[in-house]
Formats: sequence, structure tokens, C-alpha cells
Amino acid sequence: MRFSNFNIKEKRGLRASTLFLIIILHFHAYSSDNTNTKNENFVTIKPTEYKHALRNPLKGFRPRIRRLFTHDYGSLYRCYMKWSDLENKKSDGIDKIKKQSDLQWKDVEKHNVKVIPRVYLEWPDKGKYWPSDMKTGDYTSNQFKKRLVRLIARLGECWDNDPRVAWVQMGLIGKWGEHHGPGITPEMEKLLGDAFTKAFKNKKVTIRNPGQFSDYKFGIYWDSWGHHSRMKTEAVQIFKLKDLWKTHPIGGEAAYDWGKYKIQPGDNPDDTLKDPKHRIPMINSIRNLHGNNLGWLAEYNQNDPEIRKAAEEVQKTFGYRFVIDEFKYPVSINANETIDVSFTLRNTGSSPFYAKWPVELSLLDAKTKKVVWKKNFKNADPSQWMPGDKWSAKTQKYEIPCEKYHVQGRFKFPVTLKQGKYIIALSVLDPAGNLPSLRFAIDNYFSGGRHPMAYVGVGTDLNSYEIPPGKFDDPAKDRTLHYKP
Repeated sequence: MRFSNFNIKEKRGLRASTLFLIIILHFHAYSSDNTNTKNENFVTIKPTEYKHALRNPLKGFRPRIRRLFTHDYGSLYRCYMKWSDLENKKSDGIDKIKKQSDLQWKDVEKHNVKVIPRVYLEWPDKGKYWPSDMKTGDYTSNQFKKRLVRLIARLGECWDNDPRVAWVQMGLIGKWGEHHGPGITPEMEKLLGDAFTKAFKNKKVTIRNPGQFSDYKFGIYWDSWGHHSRMKTEAVQIFKLKDLWKTHPIGGEAAYDWGKYKIQPGDNPDDTLKDPKHRIPMINSIRNLHGNNLGWLAEYNQNDPEIRKAAEEVQKTFGYRFVIDEFKYPVSINANETIDVSFTLRNTGSSPFYAKWPVELSLLDAKTKKVVWKKNFKNADPSQWMPGDKWSAKTQKYEIPCEKYHVQGRFKFPVTLKQGKYIIALSVLDPAGNLPSLRFAIDNYFSGGRHPMAYVGVGTDLNSYEIPPGKFDDPAKDRTLHYKP
């Protein structure tokens, strides 16, 4: 409901109580959380939160390759890579790593997917993949150590600036590269820690066991997330890492093939999601440990409506979820004019966004929706928009609520900007091509990744600045987002 300005002088005949009531209603209309308001030339837009889950980059369900491009939410792919495929003998060049990466990561950028590579040497019941000029099973010789350090350096050369790579799992040692059979010795811990720190300046590195590498800043991949037999070991160790989650991803996969998995996480991914006795503890663990992504659990039945609904609830829990509460801008501007634009948001998810991607303000043609002008906010940093902390399973809320983040920018429009009606929009760009990628959790959305906030007049006054909700697109149905490799 909207109210016109109330003129007290023209209403002297009203009784005092009636007058007081109208003033209260008038004030409420301009302070409601769901009402857009105008104050002189400035307009405050209050978008409606999008109620469904989003397929956003660097978070969420992590499916296997066979379902990667058709999964409801899959934007991350953990890619196992054999050492012998990347380097089979000492004389192999770095081009072999690049060629193998291109082969295994084919078309991921077309589907807005990022890769988490893990190199391994052994896969039980399948094989061992040492280079042909090294001794199979040898984890201790000087030759192995030198070749290990050299390989890590080469991986850094290939992957540290590759936009297809989300972050890197350390791997390499033990079965499946999971740092057991054999485990990590103190000597190997220093060797690996130093080598990965040196090789990866831009991509984050994650490790298998949270109790190791205490002298280094690495994230965690827990390959038995929420498992009944490990909640008092790995879960406690991750929790003791305190604020690590604010800067490094914590994720992994559920496990349905060992120990008392039927107690938790359940018989299989469908059971985990469908049965509240499994789903609620899984959500609590994600919230409590600030979980970013999980594999294996992603292999649920997408054809079952009940399971799919439960999966949506879990996807909204994973990682970040940015909700814009307010967007403020001048409804009328002039070419060559400098203006202030601001917005306020909350992260209602469980973890930050682990990259500093640019946030863009743009003007779109009101009819074609094509961009006619764009500029980035100078001080916007999505990696600093934190969720709440100290999850309460009892109240299903964070005891420390998420903060409200205020982003403000000053923009000057070009003198060549034509007079007329435009749409003012926000977007978060993947630096790989500076294309819209990350979506805010609001209804205001156009396919292609931009969020139309309102109309703006350039050199002209508008009769209405609000965009009718019927003109918005459904972000969950938009599969057009991509980036450049």
C-alpha cells in the first residue's frame, strides 16, 4: 500500500485521534521493509528476497562429471588426476599438464563451473599411477621428494592463474590422495606445506586432515563429512580451527561406504535428504562448521519432488547467500553528472565467498535490456561479506547474526549519455571476461546475470520508477551464465 503526502493544514476538521492514526499509518508506509520510498530525488528500493536456492559459483552441491552440466546446483567439480597422466617421465614438459587439464575440464567455462583438482598416485582396486621412471609405492626416497616438489611447482604454473580452477586439494600422498596409507610424516608435512605455499599465491589450497599443517593456512576437505564415526574427531578438529573458515573453504563429501554410515549420514544421498533425522543433522553440521560444498551427497534423485525440495533447503545452507535489503539511488540524473549509489545486504548462508570479484553498476536500455554504460564499485568486496556465527541447533539460528553490509559508490556518467529512460542494475562479475556470474538472492533479475533495481531518468523526469515484478526472470531457470577460460 502507498500513501500520498499528508497535509495537516488541509485537515483541521479531523478529530485529534483520527489525525494521529493517519500520521502513524503514513509513517509506517515509509518505513516498511517491503515498501519502496522516494525522498526528494533519491529512491530507496527494497527488493523481495528470492525464496528458492540458486546455482551460484564456488559453493553448494558438488556432483560427479556425469551429472555436472545437468545438475540443479552443481557449479563445482572435484577432478581426480593421475600423476602419470600429468608427468610419466622426468623429460615430460609442462605442456603435458596443460593438455591433460584441457582434456579433463572441457567446456566447464561454458556452464559456469569451476574445478577443484586433486592429483593422486593410488586408487585401491584400480591401480597405482607412478611415473614410469620412478619406483611404484616409494614415498620416502630423495628422488620422490625432488620430483614431488617439481610437480607441485609445475601445477602452480599451470593452475594458479587458471580461471577454471576454484582451489586445489593437496592430495598426492596415500590412497585416493587422502593422506592415509601412508599418512603424512612431519618431514613430508613441511615439504608439502612449503611447496604448495610457494606454488599457489592466488588459488587456495585445502588439506585432508584438519589436525595437520598447523603452521600453514590451508582449507579443509573432509571426505567423510558428518559421518557418525568421525563427528568426535574431524568435526571437533575443524571447529577448533576457529576463524579459518573466514578465509579458506571448508568442504568435502559425505561417505556411504564404510563404518556406521547408516546412522549418519544415512543409507544414501536420497535418504540423507528425504529423512529429517539425517537432513537436519547434516544442515546443522554445515551451519556449525561453515561448510561450503559437499560431494557424493550431490548424487541425489532429481526426479523425486520431495527429495528435490529437501535438496533446495540444503543448497540454501551451503556457502554464501547474499540478500539485498535496500538499494538507494537518484531517480533523475544528467549526463556528465556525478551521483552516489548505495546498497545494503546480508549473507544468510554459512560461509563467505572466497574470491574478490568486482561488483558492477550498469544502465540498461529500458526496452532491449542491453548495457549502455557500466562501472565497478571501487570498494565492494564480496569476500568480506560474512555470515553469522555460533550455530544453535535448538533455535536453528546463528547466535551471532550476520551483519548488514553497506556498499556505496560514486559514479560519473559520460557526457555522451543520451536523454531518456533507463534501468539501473547491479551484478557481480567473474574477472575471467568480466561477465555477470554470481547472483544475489532477490526477485529482481534478468537472464544473463544482472539485477534490475529500478528505472532512472537521464535528463528527464519519470512518472514511475518501479519495475513491475512481472518483468523479472527466474534466476533458477537461467543456465546462460559463463566465463572465459
